[in-house]
Amino acid sequence: MNEQQRLKELLLQKSYRQGSFTLTSGKTSDFYVDGKQTTLDAEGGYLCGRLLFDLIRQHPEPIVGVGGMTLGADPLVTAVSLVSYLEKAPIPAFIVRKEAKGHGTGNYIEGKNNLPQGGLVALIEDVVTTGGTLLKVIERVENEGFKVGLVATIVDRQEGGAEALAAKGYPLKAVFTREQLIGKAQQT
Repeated sequence: MNEQQRLKELLLQKSYRQGSFTLTSGKTSDFYVDGKQTTLDAEGGYLCGRLLFDLIRQHPEPIVGVGGMTLGADPLVTAVSLVSYLEKAPIPAFIVRKEAKGHGTGNYIEGKNNLPQGGLVALIEDVVTTGGTLLKVIERVENEGFKVGLVATIVDRQEGGAEALAAKGYPLKAVFTREQLIGKAQQT
């Protein structure tokens, strides 16, 4: 079994739930992917880090940092950074806060001192629905002087996020689309 197939099994076992759920976007859904149940699992976290690192490695220009919005991206950016180190191609991680730090430096971005100013970075998220969280992250990261070269996710729910990001010039790369993960076409 390859790594992507194994991650799919883990996501379906640990993260996928059917029922009635309200998403971060405010939309309601008949299924939920609680990515943290997989990303915080030792094997799941490693596989997410490995597969996202593979996406980053395919980018035509060198990526100098990998980050995302706390809390969903925290285990992912750490996993990617650790995998990159093991592959002898280290990429530092950074985390974007929901609110600016209320004391000390007042930073929105933790770990930015490990990145070259103006560097090309990858932004990642566990699950993308509308893309709203990633659009906030892009704005904050670019306001700090970095360039976003890649946006990636473990699961694209196929509910407008990829289109919203592409409309702003940031195509979304996904390890899995909803259709690849659960075999359901997009709801209308």
